[in-house]
Amino acid sequence: MRTSFELAHVVRIFGSQLVERKTLTPLQIKVLGKIAVCRTAALGGHEEVCDHCGVVRYSYNSCGDRHCPKCQAAKQAFWIEELLQSTLPLRHYHLVFTVPHLLNPLCLHNDRLYYNLLFDAVWNTLRAFGYSHYGAETGALCVKSS
Repeated sequence: MRTSFELAHVVRIFGSQLVERKTLTPLQIKVLGKIAVCRTAALGGHEEVCDHCGVVRYSYNSCGDRHCPKCQAAKQAFWIEELLQSTLPLRHYHLVFTVPHLLNPLCLHNDRLYYNLLFDAVWNTLRAFGYSHYGAETGALCVKSS
């Protein structure tokens, strides 16, 4: 059952107040703007016509931002299902490695080097920990979200 309000409504109503507080990063402001106009006339749209009955339906374009719940919820669900189907039937753990926000400017300066170093550090940690604590080979799936 769909609700009558969505995140985009909240962003359109309260987003400007949040931006005025100057507590958001430029990226966060950009994402709020995209969410506010997602699937609205602001992004344009297209016409769909039924081949059988001729009914015309108009659909607005989506923003495509990874933070937008309308755009990414289905993509995420399909990705997770595909990942589960390709995972071996073994006991496994989901680990998330994060870095302090203070390092974000370094990532923006040279993201390829930043993520290569991060993934190398993660892999070395997992490999050493798995062998020394469990005597097992470990594996990893690393995802860089954009």
